[in-house]
Amino acid sequence: PVKSCVHTENCFVPISEIIAVEETEFNKKQRNIGRWQKMAKLHAFTVHYVKKARNHRWRCSTATFWCVDEHLCNQWTQALKELLEMQKSRPKQLLVYINPYGGKRQGKRIYEQKVAPLFSLASISTDVDNLFEVNIYKYDGVVCVGGDGMFSEVMHGLIGRMQKDSGIDQNNPKASLVQCNIRIGIIPAGSTDCICYSTVGISDPVTSALHIIVGDCQPLDVSSVHHNNTFLKYSVSLLGYGFYGDILKDSEKKRWMGPMRYDYSGFKTFLSHHYYEGTIAYQPAKHTHGSPRDKESCRTGCYICKQSEKQLAEQNKEHGLKHEEGEEEWKVIKGKFLAINAVNMSCACPRSPKGLSPAAHLADGSADLILVRKCSRFDFLRYLVRHTNQDDQFDFPFVDVYRVKCFQFTSKLSEDNESNVMDIGKKRFGQFCRDHPACCCNVVNSTWNCDGETLDSSAIEVRVHCQLMKLFARGIEEDCKDEAAHSQSSAEQLL
Repeated sequence: PVKSCVHTENCFVPISEIIAVEETEFNKKQRNIGRWQKMAKLHAFTVHYVKKARNHRWRCSTATFWCVDEHLCNQWTQALKELLEMQKSRPKQLLVYINPYGGKRQGKRIYEQKVAPLFSLASISTDVDNLFEVNIYKYDGVVCVGGDGMFSEVMHGLIGRMQKDSGIDQNNPKASLVQCNIRIGIIPAGSTDCICYSTVGISDPVTSALHIIVGDCQPLDVSSVHHNNTFLKYSVSLLGYGFYGDILKDSEKKRWMGPMRYDYSGFKTFLSHHYYEGTIAYQPAKHTHGSPRDKESCRTGCYICKQSEKQLAEQNKEHGLKHEEGEEEWKVIKGKFLAINAVNMSCACPRSPKGLSPAAHLADGSADLILVRKCSRFDFLRYLVRHTNQDDQFDFPFVDVYRVKCFQFTSKLSEDNESNVMDIGKKRFGQFCRDHPACCCNVVNSTWNCDGETLDSSAIEVRVHCQLMKLFARGIEEDCKDEAAHSQSSAEQLL
């Protein structure tokens, strides 16, 4: 018989969550059973597997098995290795992209000390190189070590490369983009790790590395942003105008402060309390099976994402993208807004565990458009505080939320004649008003915050592309317990 020398509770580990199997030199100190102490030679192998802890955290755990029959031990080792080889979704070769300057400048150290040893254990070969100068098709995935900005750079390079190779014009806002089948893995090491937190449930380098090793795959919607038939950016998390745009623009001048700059700029922007006039036109996402206020959070194997993607594919096959947009009615809203936010995911983070839109879905082909109209400072503060607790953050008369598949925004300045003397005056004094919040003049235009990058154009056209990207993730799991999850399949019951 094969014995285990690890004294733990019995558990079941799916083959898909075994990291590696290796032969082990049996330590004499481990012979703690009297009758085995007399044996001259013991043979052992160690199984490295995923152990799920609290708060969606994963760790690499081990179990060592031993016996006196060398042939039996080799049979077990070989059988387990063959089962791992059959896991076709697992990466064998990865392209790694490290941002050494992001966040607290710990990217290189985090990768070398926490991630690289796990990749080596799982027999994954890695190349640290430039995304634009290599043959990306020889890799099973691209790993970025950094924050949301780092991910955005890698995503833009990968999507841009795929469209170029497929002859797709990215400047055409109605173009049907080619899906990227090369998965991206995120090792969080930045100031903000919103994308990692919203897709895994925690910002932890080891957990993310283990998701990459086991070959998880999570589709992700991507929004394209255009201005006057010119491509600007792609967005996967937050596209914010007004409050979040002003915070980002102000914080860019204070990078020397590090991550603290967001708190300082946030407080300063809140005190300024600027609002912006404009017009929003949007098309509702009628193909989706949920709504922003249904409290149905996106989780692993999300039914709403699967059904919405299926229905959207059927609609596009039957009518075609251009025909469908021409036939559907655009809804128009005009007003004065403190914030306009469009999110493709919940945008959850440690400070806001539920995010900007708790029921937003990762891969349903839609975005949640959140409009915060002009209100008092106190009411706006109440709205912001709701992001940190369990209360319904949309339960205010000045907040509206819509699930959309595309939208357009035009500021009042763009609508008016730009030669108007008043507008010219507003442009001239706009910077003064930004730097002096007590000034009674109203700032004419804000800045769009696109996944942590500023956009110069205020008038934009946004379209959601369903499941354009794939991540090494599985979405946030419903119940993550201390012990390894129990497998229902007897074929996968190993330990």
